[in-house]
Amino acid sequence: MVQRNFLSFLIKCIVFLLFFLLLSTELCNAARELSSRGNRKGKWQLLLKNAGVVAMHMALTHYDTVVILDQIGSQQSGYRLKRRLNGTKCDHRYRDSEDWSCYAHSVEYDIMRNKIRPLHINSDTWCSSGSILSDGTIIQTGGYGGGSQRIRYFKPCDHNGRCDWKQNKHSLSDMRWYASNLLLPDKDRVIVVGGRRIFTYEFVPKLSSREKAYDLPFLHKTYERRREGNNLYPFLHLSSDGNLFIFANRDSILFNYKRRKVVKTFPRIPKDGGRSYPSTGSSVILPLDHENGFQKVEVMICGGAAPGAYGAANEGKFLKGLSSCGRMVITGNRHKWKMENMPGPRVMGDMLILPTGHILIINGAKRGCAGWENAASPALEPYLYKPKKRQGRRFTVLKAAKIPRMYHSSAILLPDGRVLVAGSNPNRRYEFKNVKYPTELRLQAFVPDHMDQKFDHRRAHNLSISTSNGEENIGYGREFGVHFWLRGKISSNDVIFSVYAVPFTTHSLSMNQRMLRLKCKKMVKDENGLVNAIVEAPPSANVAPAGYYLLTVVNGGIPSKSEWIRFTHK
Repeated sequence: MVQRNFLSFLIKCIVFLLFFLLLSTELCNAARELSSRGNRKGKWQLLLKNAGVVAMHMALTHYDTVVILDQIGSQQSGYRLKRRLNGTKCDHRYRDSEDWSCYAHSVEYDIMRNKIRPLHINSDTWCSSGSILSDGTIIQTGGYGGGSQRIRYFKPCDHNGRCDWKQNKHSLSDMRWYASNLLLPDKDRVIVVGGRRIFTYEFVPKLSSREKAYDLPFLHKTYERRREGNNLYPFLHLSSDGNLFIFANRDSILFNYKRRKVVKTFPRIPKDGGRSYPSTGSSVILPLDHENGFQKVEVMICGGAAPGAYGAANEGKFLKGLSSCGRMVITGNRHKWKMENMPGPRVMGDMLILPTGHILIINGAKRGCAGWENAASPALEPYLYKPKKRQGRRFTVLKAAKIPRMYHSSAILLPDGRVLVAGSNPNRRYEFKNVKYPTELRLQAFVPDHMDQKFDHRRAHNLSISTSNGEENIGYGREFGVHFWLRGKISSNDVIFSVYAVPFTTHSLSMNQRMLRLKCKKMVKDENGLVNAIVEAPPSANVAPAGYYLLTVVNGGIPSKSEWIRFTHK
């Protein structure tokens, strides 16, 4: 009896000790988590309380403005117009309160002035796509209903406020709703791929009036009817050999668009779940480097939705999103996805390449999928990914936002190094009350830690660019000068010259985004701190399609503010 009581007492003591140890561990982890949250890097700035429209789409112009574009199907927006596009007066007190043409559905944001002005569109751009041409003109294609075959152009201008959207008289061959765009190496030619229940691709402009859309069997193979397609907004990337990487759902190909032929079929990305709309992960090409002749092209894809997420969301159940990322080199002959995990699940995240070559993953949700009211648990904490670090040490959690950025939100890199964050509207109309995630019109900037003033002593200042012939445009393979001021000693090993093709962003896609690290052939610093460098332009349009790029000098991991540079076919 005594022995049994002692054994019972001993068991209780062990259980109590284990409980105490478990509780202590949990308390320590909680304290460590609270401490790390307080130390998480980056800052958030509120720029405007009302940007007027939801930032379903965004594009940066070389006049340092951002064009923000929503849809007309919501009818009202947060920006009332006094007059319609045709000049007739709007009366918001009575009959015109529901008239979409009496509201702005696109605005231009002036970064320096921190102001917006209304723009006019006359067809529905809902869930459309776009690119930026070599002269800086934004080409915008497709949308919904009467807008699904429309082609629109916005040619940016200085601060006179006279530039606006213009609709082209030509139309697309097929309806392009949830399609993707990519600027091709051919001079100012764009490919438009896919769309809802559309399994073709086409070119803008067409080479002849007889040219139509071309069937792409890959889109048929990746389509899932019961999951709203699960291959919409396919990821498109231009490889440095001139072929196109196309990813939809879980599969990918290398496509020769000139010969209309699949060159390679890549292995399926591991892990269950989809990556394309409405499963909506995101993708980038990691920075291309002159050291390997820009020939190593590596694609990265992160996040997405769990199998069955779309059907579950329709029943009010929000499945945990995917935490996995995959990297694969698409050049050469050996192709294998190398998988790793983010710090947490994310669907509808935006992936942006920072001037440092690091990847920022921002916005989105932890559960559900894309679509109206299809997600829950906002992903408020951005992640920073450093591709060259050892696996397991590549991700860092950054300072959390306080504003959810769910469906129809976007993010874009600015010339001053900040990241503009805007949008979010998982509702059918502009709803500000009595919904879980209201329509969001506030405009924010996320400031990466490397842009903090504490690093100014290591930052290159007052960048300027020069050419031997004095022309603004720089031909492929040509040399050009970069001049800047820098304190302290300088080492050519610590200084990187990067150029960044600014994207058209929507639905977690940064279309045409790419970064290159250029070759510095000579760099000299005088006694006053002025640095003169000779840099070599990219070798071809396959590596860098003609157009405006942001040039940044990165000194020891600290980027300068960026200056515009233009590469051309000359």
